[in-house]
Amino acid sequence: MAKSRKEAENDVRSWGFGHVFTWTDGPNAHYPPHKHSGNTTHLVLNGSITYTYPNDPAATKETIGPGARWDVDANKVHEVWVGKEGCTYVIGE
Repeated sequence: MAKSRKEAENDVRSWGFGHVFTWTDGPNAHYPPHKHSGNTTHLVLNGSITYTYPNDPAATKETIGPGARWDVDANKVHEVWVGKEGCTYVIGE
């Protein structure tokens, strides 16, 4: 059974993230290459996201869906595409 938004936000807090919120992107949204000053995590509630690290020599794309966690190190450049059904995920930073 899928976790509720509240349960998922509590999980992300338990991982040590102080700022936790749920975000929804519409279908086919795209975030061009960017980075954040601190570590971030993403816990997918529904839909899917595909990500890559464009500055890596052997950059590949990975797609994750409900229940999957994706961590991004501070200052790591990443690019994201949202699936055709959109995506809701809990972000911790």
